[in-house]
Amino acid sequence: MSLQATMNAPCATGRVARRSVKVSAISAPPTPARAPSSTGSVKRAMTMTEKILANHSDNSAVKPGDNIWTKVDKLMTHDVCGPGTFGIFQKEFGPNAKVWDNERVVIIPDHYIFTSDARANRNVDILREVAGKYNIKYFYDITDRSNFKANPDYKGVCHVALAQEGHCKPGEVLFGTDSHTCNAGAFGQFATGVGNTDAGFILGTGKLLIKVPPTMRFIMDGEMPEYLLAKDLILQIIGEISVAGATYKAMEFAGSAIEGMNMDERMTICNMVVEAGGKNGVIAPDQTTFDYVKARTQEAFEPVYSDGAASYIADYKWDVSKLEPLVAAPHSPDNRKTARECSDVKIDRVYIGSCTGGKTEDFISAAKLFYRAKRQVKVPTYLVPATQKVWADVYTMPVPGCDGKTAAEIFEESGCITPAAPSCAACLGGPRDTFARMNEPEVCVSTTNRNFPGRMGHKEGQIYLASPYTAAASALKGFVCDPREYM
Repeated sequence: MSLQATMNAPCATGRVARRSVKVSAISAPPTPARAPSSTGSVKRAMTMTEKILANHSDNSAVKPGDNIWTKVDKLMTHDVCGPGTFGIFQKEFGPNAKVWDNERVVIIPDHYIFTSDARANRNVDILREVAGKYNIKYFYDITDRSNFKANPDYKGVCHVALAQEGHCKPGEVLFGTDSHTCNAGAFGQFATGVGNTDAGFILGTGKLLIKVPPTMRFIMDGEMPEYLLAKDLILQIIGEISVAGATYKAMEFAGSAIEGMNMDERMTICNMVVEAGGKNGVIAPDQTTFDYVKARTQEAFEPVYSDGAASYIADYKWDVSKLEPLVAAPHSPDNRKTARECSDVKIDRVYIGSCTGGKTEDFISAAKLFYRAKRQVKVPTYLVPATQKVWADVYTMPVPGCDGKTAAEIFEESGCITPAAPSCAACLGGPRDTFARMNEPEVCVSTTNRNFPGRMGHKEGQIYLASPYTAAASALKGFVCDPREYM
């Protein structure tokens, strides 16, 4: 290629003479055009939630507000929503359609199990039928309701069973037909609840259209006092931001107090994000996470972490050493009060159980307080292990610092009611013959997650949400009680 240029040069008279010169240059070889996806823009810093959704939607980056088609790693359903989910799938995709992946669908009966209610029992029968029709690999069936131990496949509460059976893995996407599916965010995955229609669509396609949520960050630093548990921390957060404070937002939890928790406690934190309106909760996976997961599955996983420059729409920080034992008074999870403030509230019963407060760590904590107090409970104290595994731990695992006694032995000595069959039980009321259902307008301290009118049965009942420590102390006192009185 040739270029024509004009140059100035001095002449003998001192004047500047103008002359033209010819400049030759070799042109660069042609280069193929690059696809937009490979050029793109400057890499965007992302939160954990954004990274997971980007990875599952074949995007190099996503931002809050983006509508994306995300691929699904696991879909969970249970006896309440499962029949409707499969009914929608069959209606929309046809009676001869196949589910997108029979090894990625998990069916866990758990809500209305130990009841004589014919409609509730029929729901489990329907699940058995569809599990057989579609050859669902992970169907945790129960056929003998008179003795849960005679059903080795039966697990119990879906959210805890999902974790114990190795279905929760860092970096994955999990949808479930239950609002507390967010429980699995404790493993560093995107996990959230969906309705039957969305779940039916996932059954047919393995995908779902969702909007990327913005992320709020909650940093809990400091040393946890011996009288606090994870339940106190999440009640503190919900009480601060309200039940609508995280509506369609990801809630990311960090800080030394979170890092020091075992997986049971981390699940308690993430379990209740939906009580603040959260789309999902998430905790960065670490060695504690990896040890738990690798002990339960050989499947590979890819953890992701928030970038240092990631953008958060809000940041909250607490020194947990300065917090007190809390309760959520009737009738809302954000009706935060210290247990001391409610010490004049006489109670009729205590309930320890559910996906929030029925894990092994929850029963171990309650047993420790009962053991220290060496007293009898003053009100009926109902115990409902979340799963068969938790039930076995209650009866076989020595409680640390309690002379080798198991939680079951300590509960018996303290006058508690014998632990019931694993299930959701009275957490959401259920049929009238459900174990521990509130059939009368009583006052209950409970380790569950919701306390609106009628949640545990009678619509005039009053529910105080609390940690296992506070629940155990209240059982001993007969009033809402700060656990420090017995520690």
